[in-house]
Amino acid sequence: MEIKITLTDSPRQKPADQSKLGFGNYYTDHMFLMNYDEGQGWHDARIVPYGPISLDPAAMCLHYGQEVFEGLKAYRCADGKIQLFRPDKNMARLNVSNERLCIPQIDEAFAVEAVKTLVNVDKEWIPTEEGTSLYIRPFIFAVDPHVGVHPAHHLIFCIILSPVGAYYPEGLAPVKIYVEQNYVRAVKGGMGFTKTAGNYAASLKAQDEADKLGYTQVLWLDGVERKYIEEVGTMNVFFAFENEIVTPALQGSILSGITRMSSIEMLRDMGYTVNERRLSIDEVYEAYNNGTLKEVFGTGTAAVISPVGQLKWGDNIMTINNGEIGEISQKLYDNLTGIQWGKIEDKFGWTVEVK
Repeated sequence: MEIKITLTDSPRQKPADQSKLGFGNYYTDHMFLMNYDEGQGWHDARIVPYGPISLDPAAMCLHYGQEVFEGLKAYRCADGKIQLFRPDKNMARLNVSNERLCIPQIDEAFAVEAVKTLVNVDKEWIPTEEGTSLYIRPFIFAVDPHVGVHPAHHLIFCIILSPVGAYYPEGLAPVKIYVEQNYVRAVKGGMGFTKTAGNYAASLKAQDEADKLGYTQVLWLDGVERKYIEEVGTMNVFFAFENEIVTPALQGSILSGITRMSSIEMLRDMGYTVNERRLSIDEVYEAYNNGTLKEVFGTGTAAVISPVGQLKWGDNIMTINNGEIGEISQKLYDNLTGIQWGKIEDKFGWTVEVK
């Protein structure tokens, strides 16, 4: 499918100070759009000036939440080359979300080409300061003007771009995490394994309460027994014990993170024993008390690696590695970002150049 390109005649003002980008505050000059209409399929792929999207007040996405999204980044290397990190995995995961929410499948290879084309059009927006990148947000939403619960017949696939700095204000400094015990985010058989708006809406109340207590994020426990660790609000999570590194197994209620997958592969390549299994908060607390819990860190596209310096579980406060970043977290961050920014060799073949 051809992608038609219409360039803006009114370029937006680029941020003057890249050290103050934050996350999700600025957007580039253009966006990608493609429509789906039942009987016609996906069609009319186009890049147009960034701007509002007109929706009927009865658009089904506004009433029933039929929406999915992805998140990845473009990086500018020291030699000027622009590259993506495993974009094929993002588009494969987008189709997993599509399947669960009754959204028509997209052509994954074409979606990657759409990302590359849009990034190339707005490549001057990719920031150059250390630790900055261009965040890429593909998303699909239902637009049928109908107040009735059924899968949509008309949808829009959109991609927008945002120059970003660190996701967390702490940067690579260890964050404080609140273990949620009252609210439930997802259960097996639900939509926890997808990237859909409803999952994040379900997390807002707990996140708000954690914020008020001075904690950066929420660590979710399973929705049935309320004892097994699942994921942090915006990250998968890893626990480094004396003899193994553990991350919760994918059992249908947590997201299959691209950075999670990459971290497992990289850690095993480094010689660490990494296990995907059920892990209870009681086991973590016991390991903390007996000194065998060495590090805790989150993984995700936005933050890449986020070391955890403190866990609050009820009245129990666990200070991890004296509140400092650990050796494993630092090594993983250096190697992942080294590949992403083209500083070290990509022996895994994960990066894709934007030309």
